[in-house]
Order: sequence, then C-alpha cells, then structure tokens
Amino acid sequence: MLSGLFLLIAGAELMVRAAVRLAARLQVRPLIIGLTIVALGSSAPQMAVSLQATLAQNADIAVGSVIGSSIFNILVTLGLSALIIPLRVSRQLVRLDIPLMIGASLLVFVLAWNEELTRVDGMVLLAALVLYLALLLRQSRHSARPPSHDPTRHTPWISSLLMIVAGLAMLVYAGHLLLGAAVAVATDLGLSERIIGLTIVAVSTSLPELATSLIAALRGQREIAVGNVIGSNLFNLLGVLGVTALVAPTPLSVSPNALDFDLPVMLGVAALCLPVFYSGYRVTRAEGLLFLGLYLAYGLHVVSFTTGMPLAGKLEHLMLFFVLPALVAFLLFTSLRAWRRQHHKKESP
Repeated sequence: MLSGLFLLIAGAELMVRAAVRLAARLQVRPLIIGLTIVALGSSAPQMAVSLQATLAQNADIAVGSVIGSSIFNILVTLGLSALIIPLRVSRQLVRLDIPLMIGASLLVFVLAWNEELTRVDGMVLLAALVLYLALLLRQSRHSARPPSHDPTRHTPWISSLLMIVAGLAMLVYAGHLLLGAAVAVATDLGLSERIIGLTIVAVSTSLPELATSLIAALRGQREIAVGNVIGSNLFNLLGVLGVTALVAPTPLSVSPNALDFDLPVMLGVAALCLPVFYSGYRVTRAEGLLFLGLYLAYGLHVVSFTTGMPLAGKLEHLMLFFVLPALVAFLLFTSLRAWRRQHHKKESP
C-alpha cells in the first residue's frame, strides 16, 4: 500500500513537470495539455479496470466505476485542489468543455435508459469523443501562444513525451496496487458489485487524477489541475464506456439503482460545475468545501442504502428537501450576481 502511494505521488509529479514543458515546447496553453495528454494518461487505469471487469462478466463494476469516478473527480479532486489554492477557470472551460461534459453525462444517461449499453451505443460514444478531440485541436490552433523566453521551450518534445510515459506507467502500476488491496477488503466486507464499482474501484482508479491535480495545484499549475479533471471525465464517459461497450461480448447491463440514483447524481454534479465556474471564473476554498461536503453526503447515502441502515431514509429526506433547494438557490444567486457584474463591465466606458 505504501509503495503504491509513493509511486502515485512520484508519477503525478513527473506527469505535471512533463506537461508544463510540453505546453511550452508546443507553444499552447497548459489547459490544452491538461485536457488531452494528462487527462488521457490519468484515465488509463479506468480503461484497464473497466475492460477487465467487462471480460470477467462484471458489468456493474465496469459501469459503476465510471459513474463513481466522474462524481469523485469533480467533488473530491476539484474540492481538495481548491482547498490548496483557489482554482482559476478559463473562459474556454465555461463556454466549451463544461457544456460538453454535461452533454456527455446526458448522452450516457439517455443511452443507458433501456438498462443496457450496446455496441451501437459504444460507437456513438466514441464518435462523440472524436468530435470533442477535433474541437480541441481547432481550439489549440486558435489559442497558440507567441514564442516566449522560457528555457523549457527549447526542451526536445520527445523527452517530455518520454517523461509523460514514465509518469503514466508509475500511475497505472500504483493504481493497480491500490485497487487490488481495496477490492480485496471490500469483497471481505460483503459489498455488492455495484457499490464496489461506485466507491472502492471508482476511488482507486481516480487516484491518478487526484494526485495529478493536487500536485499541479501545489505547483501553481491551476489550468492543468482543472483541465485534468474535466478532460478525464470526458475520456471516461465517452472513451472508456465507448470502448468497453464495443468490446463487451454481450451488452453492458445498467442496474435500475444506477438509473434511479447514480446517473442522475452524476449528471447533477456535472451541471453543478457550470454555475460554480461561471461565478467569477474560479473555484474558491468555500466552494471546494461545498464539493467535499456533497461527496460525503453521497457516500453516506450509498453505503447506508446498501447496508439497509435507517440513516438512508433520513439522508435522502435531508438532501431532497433542505440541501438541494438551498444549493439551487445559492447557485442561482451567485450566477445572477456574476452575470450582472459582467454585464455592467461591458456597459461601462
């Protein structure tokens, strides 16, 4: 376990350093590298686990881990990163990537409505991923930076790519070590496949994203910290689920509980990013604490509902009638205030 954590931190540090060098070498914003290379690399453990689970006929783990990972990435990874340093959010994320992440979440929800994901659904998801990558490529050309005097700009790009591959290898192996230990403990506790996928597997496969974003935040690379999370979610939803559904021997089954609760929560968490990011184009420490509190409530509800504890009904009542209305009112207020502030700026001479 300790060796896995050490490799996780070392691999994340190497990935962030290489991403910053590659962004300088290619003269693009670090956000683009975070949304693509770093996000794709940190999503590799999720791809490996989902494929292994599918081939072993454990569809609930394959689908549940992607749903749980998407929720964890936003609420925990962004929440902890914002506690380290308030995260600056670019306008591109608010205008393009966040709406696309919400659209990807909605697309998965719609395709899974019949309680399965077929090969055709997998092809639809992969086609959406290709479209997203094409949009990113176009965006990178428009956001190319002028040559700078940064000495890392002259670093050969192949060395940066080799550093990324080495960091990725560390992350994948570390995730494998931690995942094996976590699943063994969860199985001994008698948890269901759906809960193992939503919690233990999802958290374990999200550790590379968590480590990468936390290291990026500590190093002041806030665009990489945010871009890694949004990009990873898009790769997980479109790429991992797409490839998994495509190679699965039979259609991936989606449990009714996932349709009734987990997928709506995933969609709601994705939608939550839009007003939070739009209000000031940053994620503050207070909003980071809000994210962490929401994940704690979600985790408690999942565990208590699965184990049949009376706490489940009370938590659901509290969330539906107190927390969610207060959260919606708060987000509407902050979004309206941000819109008015920006509207006044445009009107002022």
